[in-house]
Amino acid sequence: MKNIPWHQEVVSFVQQLTDKLPDYEIACEHEHSNCVLIAHNKFKVNGDWYTWIDYTKFHQLIQSYESDKTGFTAVDYMAQTPAWAVFGSEEQGFDPVETRFHRKKKKETSETSS
Repeated sequence: MKNIPWHQEVVSFVQQLTDKLPDYEIACEHEHSNCVLIAHNKFKVNGDWYTWIDYTKFHQLIQSYESDKTGFTAVDYMAQTPAWAVFGSEEQGFDPVETRFHRKKKKETSETSS
């Protein structure tokens, strides 16, 4: 674990990256997983991110494509990102209906118990 960056270090790196990428921004984060999502601005509608997938719509589009070759893009089945998953939210990607556990002390391992 000593070579894993802190979440803020990942965010800082990705922010520097998106500063160099036109039309891309950090859309989401999940602090516990140490992940951030870079998304194209086409998924930002009226200031809100749409980085989730509407699976019902996606399957309808697939069926249409298979029957009559009607084309579609990711924009056609995008779903709004929950507020708790949006980059900069207080929850930092933690779904508030889930229980978050914080480790209170270092877990004993074979290295520390010998």
